[in-house]
Formats: sequence, C-alpha cells, structure tokens
Amino acid sequence: MLIKPAFPPEIAARLRKNVKGALLTDMANRGRYATDASIYQQFPLAVFIPEDAEDLKTALAVAAEFAIPVLPRGGGTSQCGQTTGAALVIDNSHAFRHILEIDLKRAEVEVEPGLVLDHLNAKLKTSGLWFPVDVSTGAQATIGGMAGNNSCGSRSIAYGNMVHNVIGIEAWLANGKLGQFGPYAQSSGVAKELGIFVKGLAEQLQPEIEANWPKVLRRVAGYNLDVFHPQSELPYTNDGSVNLAHLLVGSEGTLAYFKSLRLKLAPLPQHKVLGVINFTSFYRAMESAQHLVKLGPSAVELVDRTMIDLARSNPSFKQVIETALVDSQAETPEAILLVEFSGESQAPLLAQLKSLQDLMGDLGLANTVVPMIDLGLQKNLWEVRKAGLNIMMSLKGDGKPVSFIEDCAVPLEHLADYTQALTEVFTKHGSRGTWYAHASVGTLHVRPILDMRRDGAQKMRAVAEEAAELVRRYKGAYSGEHGDGLCRGEWISWQFGPKITAALGAIKTAFDPHHLFNPGKIIDPPKMDEQILFRYPPNYAIIPLKPALDWSAWNVQNNPVTEAISAPGTGGDPALGLAKAIEMCNNNGHCRKFDAEVMCPSYRVTRDEKHLTRGRANTLRLAMSGQLEQDEISLSDPLASDAVKEVMDLCVSCKACRRECPTGVDMAKMKIEFLQRYKKRVGHSVRDLLVAYLPRYAPVISAIPGLPALLNLRNQIPFIAKLQQWLTGISAARSLPVWSAKTLWKNQAILQKKYTHSPDALLQGDGKGVVLFADTFNAYFENENLQAAIRLLETAGYRIHIPQPTKAARAKQAGCGKQFCCGRTYLAAGMVDEAKEQLSALLTHLHPYAERGIAIVGLEPSCLFTLKDEALVMGFGEQAITVSQQAQLLETFLVAELKAGRCHFNLQTAIKPVLVHGHCHQKAFAELTPTLELLKQIPNANPQLIESSCCGMAGSFGYEVEHITVSKKMAELTLLPAIRQVPNAWIVADGTSCRHQIQDGVQREAVHIARILAAHL
Repeated sequence: MLIKPAFPPEIAARLRKNVKGALLTDMANRGRYATDASIYQQFPLAVFIPEDAEDLKTALAVAAEFAIPVLPRGGGTSQCGQTTGAALVIDNSHAFRHILEIDLKRAEVEVEPGLVLDHLNAKLKTSGLWFPVDVSTGAQATIGGMAGNNSCGSRSIAYGNMVHNVIGIEAWLANGKLGQFGPYAQSSGVAKELGIFVKGLAEQLQPEIEANWPKVLRRVAGYNLDVFHPQSELPYTNDGSVNLAHLLVGSEGTLAYFKSLRLKLAPLPQHKVLGVINFTSFYRAMESAQHLVKLGPSAVELVDRTMIDLARSNPSFKQVIETALVDSQAETPEAILLVEFSGESQAPLLAQLKSLQDLMGDLGLANTVVPMIDLGLQKNLWEVRKAGLNIMMSLKGDGKPVSFIEDCAVPLEHLADYTQALTEVFTKHGSRGTWYAHASVGTLHVRPILDMRRDGAQKMRAVAEEAAELVRRYKGAYSGEHGDGLCRGEWISWQFGPKITAALGAIKTAFDPHHLFNPGKIIDPPKMDEQILFRYPPNYAIIPLKPALDWSAWNVQNNPVTEAISAPGTGGDPALGLAKAIEMCNNNGHCRKFDAEVMCPSYRVTRDEKHLTRGRANTLRLAMSGQLEQDEISLSDPLASDAVKEVMDLCVSCKACRRECPTGVDMAKMKIEFLQRYKKRVGHSVRDLLVAYLPRYAPVISAIPGLPALLNLRNQIPFIAKLQQWLTGISAARSLPVWSAKTLWKNQAILQKKYTHSPDALLQGDGKGVVLFADTFNAYFENENLQAAIRLLETAGYRIHIPQPTKAARAKQAGCGKQFCCGRTYLAAGMVDEAKEQLSALLTHLHPYAERGIAIVGLEPSCLFTLKDEALVMGFGEQAITVSQQAQLLETFLVAELKAGRCHFNLQTAIKPVLVHGHCHQKAFAELTPTLELLKQIPNANPQLIESSCCGMAGSFGYEVEHITVSKKMAELTLLPAIRQVPNAWIVADGTSCRHQIQDGVQREAVHIARILAAHL
C-alpha cells in the first residue's frame, strides 16, 4: 500500500495557528479520505476542514508558500479517483456549504461549493424553481464536486450538463489571486488574462478541435477548450457567447479552487407522466432510443434485466419495480425504458404518452408500455432507478462491478450496435456487465465484474482498449459523465490527439504554474492500472482473527459471468467473513444523506466523516489490513485499537445501515465485534456492568419491599443524581426509568394458572394462542404496557403464554435467570458470551412453540428484533431460525390477525391527533407499516408518522454523560420539534428509550401502542 508522508509538523503548526477549522494529520483520518467511490486509494498528506472562506484563503496561501499540493473534496463520491491524492485534502462539505444569494427574478442562485444538491433544491422548492442537473447521488453530491466533474443527471436531454447550467465561478488560483470567471465579454483581471490565453490556443487549434472533438452532448474529458468553437450538439450558452466559467467546469479541481458558483435555475415542472416500456430484447430497447427522443421526453432511462431481478429480490424495491412491469407474473423483461414527459400542464403530457404508445405499436411493440400518471408511483420508481448502481454493488465476493468504461457515450443511432459489441467483449474476457442509465443521450453505465485482487487489472486494461476502439468506431466520447480522474486520465490523449493534449497541459500551467492543484488528474495522469494506487494492491492482506459472530455468509466468492455465489465459509477470508463484510463498503456515500430515510444519525449531528457508516467501514478495513498506526494492539487485535474506538464511539447501533446501506454494511453487528474486543482489552466500567446485568438484578430489586421506591428518589433529589454521575458516568441531567412497584411477576399463582401453557394447550380448541415475551424493561419499569397488551390479546380471544423459566430449567442452564432475557443489554456492553447464554435459554424455551407455528409476540423492539437478527449469527442454527420466523411485534401480529379475520376490536373514536415515532429497529426491519395500520383501527385517529432518524437515546447511549449532548442534538433534528408542533397529540413510541427521550426533551408522555389501543377499547 502506498502511504505518503504526513504533513510537515512545522507547517501544520503554522496552519493550525491561523485557522478556525481542523487540520487532521493522523493515519486514521487521512485513511478515511484516502478513497472515494472508485477502485483507488491514496493517502492524503493531511485533511483540512475549513469553517469559512477565510480559512480556505489562509490554507491555500500556506500551501502555495510551501509548495503543498491541494485537493478539493465534496461528498467524496467520485467514481474515477478524482478525490484521492497525496495532497492537502480540503473537505468543503462540512461548513463551506451556504446559499449566498437567491435571485428569483433572474432565476439564479449563488452557492458555496460544499452545498449538497438536494439541500439546494429543497430550499428552492417553494419558489417553483430548481437546479435541474439531477444526479442520482443528489442527496450526497455537492455543487462544487458536480461542477468539478461536469455532472449530467437523468434529465440532461432537457436541461444539459453542469456546464450548461453554471453561469459564473469565483475561484482562487494557486498563487492566491481571486478570479471572477463569467461572460468573456465582461471579464477583467486575471480571468480576462487567462481567457485571452485560452482563446489563442483555441484559434490556433481550431482545425484539430473540429476534427477530434466528440460531437455528442456527453463529453466531459479534459478541459473545455472548445468554448470558443463549441462542438457539442447542445451549445454552451443560449446566445453563442463565451463564458469563462465553463473552462473550470469539468476541471476536477486542477485549475482553480472554487469560492462560489452562480447557477442558472429552471422552472420546477408542475406535471410529469411516465411511460415504462417493457422489452423482450435488450437490442430492441437500445435501437428504440433514437426514435423515442423525437417525442420530446425529459428523460429516457434504462434498467436491464439483471437490475430488475436484483430489485425484485430486495424487499425494499420488489413492490415498486413490479409496478413497472406489464405482467409481474410473467418472465422478467430483458430491459425497461423509463420515458418521462414533463411540463406546465398535464393534457399535453398525456398526449405525448399516447404518442409513445402509438410509436411502440408502429415499431411492432404494441402493448409494451405501462403508463404511470400517479406522481407517487413515479417517484418511487425513480428512486429504484437511482439506486441502480448501488444495487449492482451489493454482490458478495471479491468480484465486483468495476467502474472504468461505464460512461462512454455514442450517438444514438449506434447505441444498439455499441452495447452488443461491448457485451461480446465482456464475454471474451470472462465477465459480464449490467446496463443502466441514460439511453436518451447515448450514455449507458456498465460495469463488468472483475476481481481486482487477482486478475482484474489485466482484464480491465484489455476491456478498456477494446472499448476505446468501439468508441472510436462509433464516433463517441470515452468519458461521458463521471470525469477522468485516475481511471480515464490516460485516455485523454487517445481521445484528442497530441496537439490538443499539449494545449490542455498549457492551460494547466497557465492557471497553476507549479501544478499544485490536484496533481495527476487530467494532466500527467498515471496509468489506469497502476496497481500501487489500488484500494486492494497486490500486498493487501487481512490480519487473521476469529470474530465473535458468524460472518460466514460474507465469506464467499462469486462467478463473474453467472454471479453465482459459493457456499458460506469458502471465500478464504482470514477473518472468517468479517473482513469481506467490511469491504462491501464501496464508498458510494449513500450514508451521507440528511433529508431522506434515517441513516446515519451521528453524522447528521456532527458532519464528521468518522461518524459515518462509510468512515467507520473504512477505518475498520484499514485497521484489519494493518494500514493504521502500527503498535502491539493494532497488530495483535486490530479491532481493539483506539482508532476504531474513536469511530465507534457515536455509533448508536440503530441498524439503519442494515437496511439502507445499498451494499449491506451492518455497522451495528460490527460494533458488537469491536466492543467485545475493546472491553476485553480495557475492562468493563461500573456503568457497563450496571447496564449489562440489569436483567439479573432487576428481579432482586423488585422483590425487596420499598427498594424500588427508594431508588426512584434519584430522580427527585439532584444530589443523588450528581453522586451517581460521579460514581457511574450516568448523566445527572437525565431522569432514569422509574421502577414499578407492581410487576407481572408478583402474583406467581395467577401467572402459573392463567399464563403458563404448553404448546398443545395453547393451541387447543380454536387454536388462538400466542406467546407474549415479557422483556426486562416492560416487566420492571413499564408494567402498564404488558397489562395493556394482555388486555388487548384477551379481548381478541387469545390464550397467552408468558415465558418464565422453571426451577429445573434454571438449575440446568447457567444463563437462565428468574426471567428470560434476549441478551441485548449484554451485547451493548460487549459481553457476547453472556448474551449467548441468555439467548440460549430463551430460544430453548421458545423453540417448541415456534415449531408449532405459534406467534411469539414482543413489545420492546430492541429485544424482539434480537431474536430476528443477532440470534441468527450466534451459532444456534435451525433453532434460532425457527424462532425468528415466528417472532413479531404486537402490532405486526394483530394486523395480520385482523386481515385474516381472526380477531376484531371495538374501539372508541379518537378525540385528539396521533403522532408516531418509530423505533430504529422497526425502521431497519420495515415494521412501521403495521403500527400505522393498527392505529388506523381507532376511528378518526389518522396517525401521522414523524419522519425522523434515531431519537438519540439508543439504549444506554443517551444516559451516558459523555454522550448526552449528542443524544439531545439527535432528538432536536426532527423528532422533538415535530412533537412541539402538535401539543395536544397522543405520542406513540414502542421503544422504552424513545419514550424517555421524549419525556426529557418536551416533558410529554409518550405511550406504547398497546396502551393507546387499550385506552380506546
């Protein structure tokens, strides 16, 4: 692995003294910025996170004085290695992300480069305008990064590329001068000087430009030397004038450092319709594109058979993708094309949709179009299409779809022949590709599956050379959307020829005489297969270790042609699958979302790369491959190192990444692996032991008369709370759960007589029997929830079995206490062996019921989903699988029973609104829908889901003195403000920690769903 020297200490001290932002020079932070969404890895010299423009000006001045290379970075999602390099990497996304001016009259906006596209468009929405370069990574992509790459988006056929929508850039040059790059006719100062120089080159090379410049819309290679003699089918400006800002668009940070960008806005389309064409032949789909664009669509996007099948196999996407199929029961089509029409009124769009159907009939493909008028259905389908790349990257094994020729662009009349020829190239080299993206402009993303640890580099070179010949044959552009970076830089000279290539070098020198800005990109690039630059170079090796959980499902290999996966455990991972699970992170940055779904809550608060699923995965990968600081701990047990502790500290184990990470990185389980090793190294604190052993001592406290009331005084007497904080690290600013004076276990006679049944007895008669798992939290702190659940189930006619170990069972099994426990508290403290003991006892008891198909119902999501998640990777085999299949939350069970007609409730009409906050694990397992459906059984309830991420409590996390500030910030992102807006509402929250966060944050009681239903009986 190539690890460059760090920033010189004396220069670091100088910079730190003069800036407000953070300069990061340790290996772990540098390592987190060493990769992007490409196959490459280069350690930066240091990472600088500026607070404002003055910080940037200072950093650039210091870099210039000491000849330090500089690399600007936004979301770090580039696919060609543009944002990796041995330089001072400057992260614009943390703070340099403001909207500076919105001019509605001129339909323009000025922004800082670190602003995320979706955040900009959210701000603009009420004005009826938007910035229409709608890249699929819009939730992560920054405007500066998009301009650096000359990004395009799905609707470029209607709106053009980034270069067509940037109208001004204010930027620093390498010498510190600030240039105003805009219309050439009004330019002055350094921008005018450089413009005159470039114009001279363009005039001199006009014949070369006209001969060698690709004429397709999608051409983003090199610099835009043709601004003075435009070659694209879509001119750079509407009036044919020259804008010097267009020289900087697509320059990948090699010419100047953006201070601000002025953008052209477009009216937000008021109406959209979609026609989804199903094809039984991929070739016919590609052949049709040239005819479809004549209908004036705003987008024509491709999804091929492989992608459709992958989407259908994913529970998150299956229902949505099947709305696009003519017949979801028939064989999957070879491809679908999403043809969108948009405009100010719907009637003309419906006419265009009818024209599309007529056209397909004329082409001999009648009845192949699925019309989609509903905007909600359209939105959902576009989300699946946007997830296409990430769906592809979820393939397990060392073979991965590799980006290097994926956005070659050819004229539409050649698209079908080009894709067919390239498919033959893949077959020749023992691979295959999955196609998707922009059929409207001849740019189809395709990534052949290659094993970059073995023969992938050689195959990549061979495929690239043959693809280049095809691009030349069909008069296309080798780099059509995602830029040059490290994987396409060497093809610039191939595309343009030696004279233009030399002119591009002259432009670089004129702007940046010492080549300090992003060296090695566009000018003097390395070979695309320079293996020392790979994320997985030949000397990459994993430090062997035995994980606490079973990761064998990830320890596999795949067939690059059939994508068949080998048997679990056969992948050759020295970490038995854990390393391969970590390496599934391809750095796509999907976890950097702020406004959609729930991942990643700690990053939403801190905006720090280390508190991001991607940052954590990169740190784990670097640790396990020996690329961080080398010491005895990191080499003997890499997961126990302080560097890993730093990134795991704010992971709240919300499991959002389990569902939302497109490549399936499950950081919650990885945190268990870390905790088990780290706590073994440093020991368990008093607080750890109090949390972990709660299920053991709760019955003891409950059984001693007066002790629960005495312990509850802690919440009334500040001195006791502060003393406890000093002794245990539990924050005095938090109220603790209140011990119940009455518990379910108090009256053993009733429990044994009424709620203890064998499986056969539970199913007798009408078969309406259910197991109700009484978890520690509801049993000893909120017994009213259990009582409400019992009332609901008995009202619906169910016999209830409440698991409780017999004396014989307790004597036989060491982990079996007075009550059963799922082991969750032990896992939170890194005590995996103790958790296994607890789970073993519980599973042994539940298995006979599960075998008979009896539902196992739980109230606390974190406990219930332990049976459906962690229990499956602890070595319990079929026993755990059988139990997991019957384990479900109360509302999931009741909704299924209601739909089947096996139960009915007479409920009173709701007299106040109902707000619902979903527990993180409910969201991770897509189990919020039953909650809302069950609440709708209450007449007039109209439950409203609060769109929020983690509440911030996360079990004991929010009680910990060092985490309480972050915990409260998480709650204040959306959850607590939403509750304050509806002061008279019922607040429903299944999670005990969630309810306590709400109580502390807004002094409002939140209730379990069982209580609100029981209250309306």
